[in-house]
Amino acid sequence: MKEIKERIYTAGLIVIGNEILSGRTEDRNISYVAISLNRSGIRLNEVRVIPDVEDEIVFAVNHFRENFDYVFTTGGIGPTHDDITTQSIAKAFGVKNILNQEAYNILLEYYGSREKINESRVRMAYAPDGSELIYNSVSKAPGFKIGNVFILAGVPKIMIAMLDAIIPTLDSGKPLKSVEVDAGIPEGTIASDLSNIQKKYREIEIGSYPYYDNNKAGTVLVLRST
Repeated sequence: MKEIKERIYTAGLIVIGNEILSGRTEDRNISYVAISLNRSGIRLNEVRVIPDVEDEIVFAVNHFRENFDYVFTTGGIGPTHDDITTQSIAKAFGVKNILNQEAYNILLEYYGSREKINESRVRMAYAPDGSELIYNSVSKAPGFKIGNVFILAGVPKIMIAMLDAIIPTLDSGKPLKSVEVDAGIPEGTIASDLSNIQKKYREIEIGSYPYYDNNKAGTVLVLRST
């Protein structure tokens, strides 16, 4: 059984892809990553969405890996020319982006012959030198881990399979518990009292989320703590 530690473990998520920023593709990974990590006692402290630009990826990865226990990236590890995540992360770590023989063998077995693994598909077997594989039970092309950075696919079904395989292997703290209360009254009505409650119970994170439904204003309060 994995040991549950008292310290707080933190994580950052970097979502990589022009298609996310353009609005063409709706990101469906952030919520799953956040919920899964919180349940495991790892707090997702920051999410950054960046384009398929090498310098942007290098900067974000280096910043995140210095500030969080774990860094997850999604997107940009496919077979096309704009899939530059692995080469960019190799640059961030100051290592070469090389053909990972284990990853190549997995693709070879999946596609059945060398002839079916064209040059584009071979790109999916490249990874920063020194990486460990993250296995992919859906489409076989693996993700990679180097240092405290986990390089995951952007396709939600594949990302989920990779993340679910990773989480049991991570050191983690006590899971966050969450309670929701629908106050049913406007946020401004309770703001002052809510502030006083938060000051009294600093170990509990209290979020206030207003809504407007059926011509009536209300507020949902979310309390989170270990």
